[in-house]
Amino acid sequence: MCLILLANHIHPDYPLVLAANRDEFHARPTRAAQWWGSQPNLLAGQDLTAGGTWLGITDSGRIAAITNYREPTTNIPTVQSRGKLTTEFLQHHISAEDYYQQLLSQRQCFNGYNLLFGSVDELHYFSNRGAGPANLLPSIYGVSNHLLDTPWPKVEKGKMALSEALAQPELDTETLWRLLSDSVIAPDSDLSDTGIGIEWERLLSAIKISGDHYGTRTSTLLLARRDGNIFFSERTLVPDTAATERTFSFTLPKKR
Repeated sequence: MCLILLANHIHPDYPLVLAANRDEFHARPTRAAQWWGSQPNLLAGQDLTAGGTWLGITDSGRIAAITNYREPTTNIPTVQSRGKLTTEFLQHHISAEDYYQQLLSQRQCFNGYNLLFGSVDELHYFSNRGAGPANLLPSIYGVSNHLLDTPWPKVEKGKMALSEALAQPELDTETLWRLLSDSVIAPDSDLSDTGIGIEWERLLSAIKISGDHYGTRTSTLLLARRDGNIFFSERTLVPDTAATERTFSFTLPKKR
């Protein structure tokens, strides 16, 4: 996943609003979002090459999402898949504090990543390429393929659009889908040099990436309402084909 936009305890009716795009090579096999048969309390898409997920939620409200940290000259192809990190947190009852200690002990076992993990009530951020963890305070956040809130054009543009969507009288999912569908490429003067060459920098600067072999494969909305209702919707994107959509709704158990 290459862009996560997050409103944490900002909206009066929705303590969590998350809008995200997963970017990947078109040829990499993927299973669309569903309740996992092997783990029936877990709702997520699945990377069928390594078995993990980029974003998921459980029926008890545990949440995890990940993006890669872009460092083309130091990536090691033989290390463990970063999708394991989200899946491990979602599949077990480990506390956020204990999971942070586990992440610290394993930080050299993975290529660079940004991980959001926790619950609807309390989310945490950790990167093995920067400081952490951070208990996310009420705010609007964005993370792409650098550290949290690094002001890349797509992050700044996405955060502004999310803020505008939250300011409307009613939270409209179609407005959020349009946000995730923005394919405008940033001007060269705004691009960072991350070591991938100017053509790739241009392609990857858009919120929605449209490349011949690489691009935005899925867009996801996760809205947690104050009454415990969860709305989870995923659009699967295939070049030159209409998007397919899967939507799920369930209610979290009441707190004791």
